[in-house]
Amino acid sequence: MLEHTFSHLRGISEKTEKSLWEAGIRGWTDFLEKPELPLGRQKRERLHAGLEESRQALANRDHQFFSRLLPAREHWRLFEAFRDAVAYVDIETTGLSREGGEITTIALYDGRRIKCYVNGRNLTEFLEDIRRYDLLVTYNGKCFDIPFMAEYFDTRFPQSHIDLRYVLKSLGYSGGLKGCERQFGLARPGLDGVDGYFAVLLWQAHQSGACPTALETLLAYNIEDVVNLEHLMHQAYNLKIQALPFAPRLMLDVPEKPLLPYTPDERLVDELKVQLRGPFA
Repeated sequence: MLEHTFSHLRGISEKTEKSLWEAGIRGWTDFLEKPELPLGRQKRERLHAGLEESRQALANRDHQFFSRLLPAREHWRLFEAFRDAVAYVDIETTGLSREGGEITTIALYDGRRIKCYVNGRNLTEFLEDIRRYDLLVTYNGKCFDIPFMAEYFDTRFPQSHIDLRYVLKSLGYSGGLKGCERQFGLARPGLDGVDGYFAVLLWQAHQSGACPTALETLLAYNIEDVVNLEHLMHQAYNLKIQALPFAPRLMLDVPEKPLLPYTPDERLVDELKVQLRGPFA
């Protein structure tokens, strides 16, 4: 999609980009090979120079060049070009507040490998591993996951970032991550009804030592988030380009869900549901 994008260039609005597409200028190559264009000479020369710079940036895998110039709502356009170095990331915490709150677990999935990080075991390994990736995909990560991690680890994350909450909302899908999953037909076997507050209770049960399956259930829940992000990212990308004149050659196959390394304890989940409902429910 990036090689069909013009709106990251100075002076080129989304309206102008659309007019270029409608005039048969579907991508960078079309523009650079066609001398006659529906633009003034100065704008044509500026666009030509900008596209040469864009070609070099893409060849150098400079994702920040594009994420810096594109508005945040258009960062989904980076996905196809950088999906070989994408990390789907989700964190669980002891609460919503970053003040005094702790990260309990992090799940990372790159389309090939699932890795989990657990507080008190290997949490700091995440900082080394995440450096391998150019692009992060989260759900509500702009408001929660990324700033929470940045403060907790006292670092910054230089990767480009696609927050699916806003991409899906622009397509008419809302209701939180679980709500969006249901609208796309995704299920969470053994974890129906489990949410972020459940995750806090599971961590507490693990910390107390009273329940040996609590951590595995928490990790199963955390991993579901990231593997489902992969599915949703591909679906959202395809929906975004569906109406474009060059859509057929850009549509992506939606990957199969991988085998998950942890199995939730359904009995424990049911017990927590009863606990949350209370004796008079």
